[in-house]
Amino acid sequence: MKKYDVIILSGGKGTRVKKYTKEIPKCLIKIKGKPFLYYQLRYLKKYKIRNVIISTCYLSYKIKEYVKKNINFLNIKIIDDVKPLGTGGAINKSLKYLKKNFFVIYGDSYLNFNLNRMANKTNFAIMAIYKNDNKFDRSNVKINNTNIIYDKSNKIKNDLNYIDYGISYVNKEVFKNIQKKKFDFSIVMENLSKEKKLKGYIVKKRFYEIGSYNGIKEFRKFIAK
Repeated sequence: MKKYDVIILSGGKGTRVKKYTKEIPKCLIKIKGKPFLYYQLRYLKKYKIRNVIISTCYLSYKIKEYVKKNINFLNIKIIDDVKPLGTGGAINKSLKYLKKNFFVIYGDSYLNFNLNRMANKTNFAIMAIYKNDNKFDRSNVKINNTNIIYDKSNKIKNDLNYIDYGISYVNKEVFKNIQKKKFDFSIVMENLSKEKKLKGYIVKKRFYEIGSYNGIKEFRKFIAK
């Protein structure tokens, strides 16, 4: 069985950008004539990633069609959730195909750094973070000595000046004792941070995303450069 280095979570309906996603999944939104997914995959190729799982659900067949016809520079396996499992459930379903340590990327995030530098097999879980100060979205991370506190649930009101960058590097053991079929990966990471098992990798360059109309606009400007 082939083992994969990366899972891209591309199963959501993209309700925040429904003007674009009525007939296509979010990752196929066109940016300068090419789907957003194309830019994600080219980025991974640039940093020597070869084996990628794309976890799908909403309009999965359209992603399959696009990959089959257009992507020949990576080994890609598409796993269709059929019914929504949440981001954590989607990873859990794909776990048997993933390496012991693997990257998790959100399907609407574009990364802007050398991801190989954050891969550290001695750590249990690492999250890429950016000093945001609420500029691009609500900050949800703060550094606490050698660990980070991740507050996706918005329970902490102060002292959060970093934000989740959209990629994490985790060990399979993270999912060992989870019995649920449907759950969110963000809650898993939040719990790890409470247990002081979550490290942060600071990225200096800003991130891009297509989960909002403004995010799409900003990413178009970035690609145009």
